[in-house]
Amino acid sequence: MENKEFLGTEPIGKLLFKLAVPTVVAQLVNMLYNIVDRIYLGHMPGDGSLALTGVGVCTPIILFVSAFASLICASGAPRASIFMGKGEHDNAEQTMGNCFTLQAVVSILITAVLVLFGEKLLWSFGASENTISYATEYLKIYSVGTIFVQLTLGMNAYITAQGSAKIAMITVMIGAACNIILDPIFIFVMDMGVAGAALATIISQGVSCIWVVSYLFGKKTTLRLKKQYLQIKPSVVLPCIALGAATFIMQVSESVISVAFNSSLLKYGGDVAVGAMTILTSVMQFAMLPMQGIGQGAQPISSYNYGARNVERVKGTFRLLLTVCLTYSAIIWAAVQLFPKLFAGIFCTDPTLLDFTARALRIYMGGMVIFGLQIACQMTFVSIGNALCSISVAVVRKFVLLLPLIYIVPRFVSDKAMGVYMAEPIADILAVIFTAILFAVQFNKAMKKLEITV
Repeated sequence: MENKEFLGTEPIGKLLFKLAVPTVVAQLVNMLYNIVDRIYLGHMPGDGSLALTGVGVCTPIILFVSAFASLICASGAPRASIFMGKGEHDNAEQTMGNCFTLQAVVSILITAVLVLFGEKLLWSFGASENTISYATEYLKIYSVGTIFVQLTLGMNAYITAQGSAKIAMITVMIGAACNIILDPIFIFVMDMGVAGAALATIISQGVSCIWVVSYLFGKKTTLRLKKQYLQIKPSVVLPCIALGAATFIMQVSESVISVAFNSSLLKYGGDVAVGAMTILTSVMQFAMLPMQGIGQGAQPISSYNYGARNVERVKGTFRLLLTVCLTYSAIIWAAVQLFPKLFAGIFCTDPTLLDFTARALRIYMGGMVIFGLQIACQMTFVSIGNALCSISVAVVRKFVLLLPLIYIVPRFVSDKAMGVYMAEPIADILAVIFTAILFAVQFNKAMKKLEITV
């Protein structure tokens, strides 16, 4: 069994770099699963822009599927790290095994729901007569691979949690490489279009899933999937679900918000506005995922040292995480403001869609300049097991602020479609202020409690 004491002894900067860089690479590569699909589809001859929009309508469902990976498996990973910090290796393995089984069961149930009600959901999520055929074609195939998506995303978090970020990166790179190779073959060479994009995605996720599960059942892993820990126990999984509720709410809220955006934009701007939203969410993914990757790289350090009651290393990890995330978010904001057409042009060639998207992108990403603070605080809350605060931050940002603003802001501006996009930066800035205040209070309280009990 590999010793994980280095999480409590190595210099924080060096340690964060070692863990975060592979995780960031993994996040960027993971992003390619959906983004590569959209890039290829957006450049299809003929109805490429409609195909892109149709797949974009599937986004709420894709986010919903991924959210359950965060609720069950990925949420158990910080708890496993905390157990390792306390020297409770068996509890860490039991947490992982229980979450694995529950994740598989939930995946099967979600697949059944999507097969039975997928088309009805798509109509509700902003599909039009022009885009519904593309959306249903994609979803029918994608839904079959739900179990691969969830187990890959969920169980890979346990590889990162034990400090094996490079292995976690390989997981994602294997799948992404398959997707990049298969997409043009299925879409263009075999002329499968949208169906080809979906098939390439689930095959790629299937390959990644086999790699992850094989590794965690193997002999090289620190935390191993064992038969005696696969039986679900409420006392084990419920704390994981409680901790993961924040991230789950954040991702489900993204799904709900995506529906609200699509329906409002279809009303005010038609298929062009909905298609632009598909591109905007792709660019936002590009902006967000590296920060989340940095946060995930920091989680094993924070969680281990929190479990070991090493206050200064927990504080030092947060300070470094905050600095890196803020720097990155500011750079991304500047790039989008200066070169919006460059980002939009990656996904489409249609002049009308390109011009509309470039204008919307500057507005939509306006709050990104300070959003690194939100991510750093959110990830640290999860790292130290503060589920309540994580949930509060998630709820306020999306449900209290953004969701109402999507419907309120257009009432006060002449260009109503652009008013819909304006809701995002307004909500982001207000959410960052709320999060900063809450974190300042709760983090100091948690650190003082550790100092007292040391």
